[in-house]
Amino acid sequence: MSRKLFGTDGIRGTANTEPMTAETALKAAMAAALHFRRGDHRHTVVIAKDTRLSGYMLEPALTAGFISMGMDVILVGPLPTPAVAMLTRSMRADLGVMLSASHNPFQDNGIKLFGPDGYKLSDEFEAEIEARMALPFAPDLAGPRDLGRAQRMEDAFGRYIEVVKSSFPRGLRLDGMKIVIDCAHGAAYKVAPRVLYELGAEVVTLFNQPNGFNINDKCGATSPAAMRAAVVEHKADLGIALDGDADRLILADETGTQIDGDQIMALIGQSWAESGRLRGGGVVATVMSNMGMELHLKKLGLTLARTAVGDRYVVEHMREHGFNVGGEQSGHVVLSDFATTGDGLLAALQVLACIRQSGRPASDVLRVFQPLPQLLKNVRYDASTGIRPLDADSVQAAIKAGEEKLAGVGRVLIRKSGTEPLIRVMAEGEDDALVTRVVDDICDAVRQVTQAVAAE
Repeated sequence: MSRKLFGTDGIRGTANTEPMTAETALKAAMAAALHFRRGDHRHTVVIAKDTRLSGYMLEPALTAGFISMGMDVILVGPLPTPAVAMLTRSMRADLGVMLSASHNPFQDNGIKLFGPDGYKLSDEFEAEIEARMALPFAPDLAGPRDLGRAQRMEDAFGRYIEVVKSSFPRGLRLDGMKIVIDCAHGAAYKVAPRVLYELGAEVVTLFNQPNGFNINDKCGATSPAAMRAAVVEHKADLGIALDGDADRLILADETGTQIDGDQIMALIGQSWAESGRLRGGGVVATVMSNMGMELHLKKLGLTLARTAVGDRYVVEHMREHGFNVGGEQSGHVVLSDFATTGDGLLAALQVLACIRQSGRPASDVLRVFQPLPQLLKNVRYDASTGIRPLDADSVQAAIKAGEEKLAGVGRVLIRKSGTEPLIRVMAEGEDDALVTRVVDDICDAVRQVTQAVAAE
C-alpha cells in the first residue's frame, strides 16, 4: 500500500495549500481516529503544536475531526514534539498529534502522528490511514450522545519539564555554568530556558518571542550563527540551538565552534559505554553520518548501525535490535532510556552532564573524533513540472563517475528529500578537494536537467 500524503515525517506542506489544508487535516483526524478507536473505553487524543500562524487553522480542524469520531481531545498548546510523545504514553491516550514542520519556515506546517506507545507510526499504519481518508465517513460518525469533548491541559508544560529534568544525573547541578539557548521562536521557547534555569545555570536566552511568522527565521538548529556568536560574546560555557519543534539540536563549544549530531552521539555513546549503560553494542545513525564516527566507535569495540535517513527509521532499528543511543548528523538524538523520539533538550542535558562530570571545557569534551572531509549540498527543483532529476541519464552518469573517483577512499550518497523538493548530494573521503569536486559535478548535472525542463 503506497503513501502520497505521508512523507518521511508525517504530512507536510505549505499552509492552506493541499495537503496542508483544514479539510485534509479534518479527514486525517477522522481516519486516524477510526484506526485507533478500539474497545469500549473513552478514547483520547493529545494535540500539541509549535508557534506557526497556521496552527490556529489546523488545530481546530483536527479537533473537529476527532470529536466527530467520538474521541476526546486534550489540547496542550505549544510544546516540543517529544513532549507529545511523552504525554501520549504517560496519560494512556490512544493517539498523539504534533502540528509542526520542524525546521521549515513559517509558511509550512505538518501533522505528525504518535501511537499510544509514544512512537511515530509505521509506514504501514500511515498508508492505512491515508487510504481510509479517501472513503466516506458518514457510516462511522459518532452519534449525538457519543461525540467527543475538547479541553485544555494546563499542567502539560510542567509535566514535560519534570520528565526532562529527571534525566539529568541525580545530585549533579549546572551552578556556575553559563549557557546560551536558542529557542528558534519555536515550541520550546518557554520550557527550554526554564529547564536550564531550574538546574542552576545562568541562562542567556535567544529567539524566544514567537509571533507566528518568525519560527526558524535566521535562528535555531539550521541557522546557529547567532547562537555561536552569542556564546563568544557572553563568554558562555556552551551554546544550544533547537529547531522549531525542539526534536533536534546543534551545539557550540565555548569558542563558538559548531558541534553536530555525530559528535553528540559519539560522546553520549562513549560515555554510556564506559558507565555500562550502553545497550546494543553501539550507536544507530543514518547513512548521512560521518565515517569518522564509525572508525572511532570501531576503535572502542562498538558498532555503528546505519539506517535510511529519518529519525523514525533510526528508532525502528533501535527498538528491533535493542540499542538505546541513536540519531542523525542533523541533530536528532534519540535516547530511548528517556524518550521515544528525538529530544534536543534532553540530549543537551546529557552532554552537559558529560562536561560537568569531566571538569573540562566543552571544546575538549565535544571533540570526540576527527571527521573525514564531508560535503552536503542541496539542489532545489520545481516539483510542479513532474520532473524526476535522479532518473536522468546525465545525472546517473555523474553519480557513477563520482563513485569511481572515491572508490576505496570515500563514498557518495544522493537522495531526494522527503519533506522538500530538494536533491541532497553528499560525498565524503580523505581528500577534501576531491570531495568538493565530486559534489559540484553532480549538483551541476542536476541543475542542468532541472533548467532544461523549466525552459521547455
